[in-house]
Amino acid sequence: MLRCVRQYLADDGQFLVDVFNPDPRLLIRAPEERRLFAEYPDPDGSGEVVIDMRIYYPQELDALLGSSPRQKEEASMSRKKETQKAARSTRAIDEKFEGFTAEERAAMKERLEERKAAARRGSRAAKADEESAVLATIEEMPEPDRTMAKRIHSIIRASAPELSPRLWYGMPAYAANGAVVCFFQGAQKFKTRYATLGFTDKANLDEGSMWPVAFALKELSTAEEARIAAVVKKAVG
Repeated sequence: MLRCVRQYLADDGQFLVDVFNPDPRLLIRAPEERRLFAEYPDPDGSGEVVIDMRIYYPQELDALLGSSPRQKEEASMSRKKETQKAARSTRAIDEKFEGFTAEERAAMKERLEERKAAARRGSRAAKADEESAVLATIEEMPEPDRTMAKRIHSIIRASAPELSPRLWYGMPAYAANGAVVCFFQGAQKFKTRYATLGFTDKANLDEGSMWPVAFALKELSTAEEARIAAVVKKAVG
């Protein structure tokens, strides 16, 4: 495999291999099946360059790359060092965030994982995957946060369908053009005495020189639901 790559690689070229943990849904497909990953105009003007993708399992990679026992041992040692490095990095993050509560540190780490996940997603599946992640997070919330989050999710989706659900610091959030406009913070997220519906500076809620950007929520009645719908519509107006 590498000899074939070398045949077409420029003298100063680089061959990059991207290895990742795939979405579990990809693993149930036939392993030999290829999927369209990307396409773009060929720089020489001869047509389209089509990049397809299939899943390779670790054993296949070993066979394709022709790893020798020594190379495998070196790779194993390298993975061990990377694991140790990651552990040190986690400790460093904890030390850097000293003074924050455990819940605040967890939210920061969740945000790092969200950014990594977003970078791994394909653009076509991104929105569906992000909404699935939001709904899964809501299902894991304790009551009464779970019921309230479900209702707010429905209200926002109905009032502003142009907003895209996504996770933001581990919280359900709703974005326009990639920027978060509003979010729901359950009471248990940071051990507060009420849940919060918050808005960022991307929300069009301006009223003179002073206006609210967060609302405390203890329960949802018809009146509160109507008010939330009106505020969300204004935020994206």
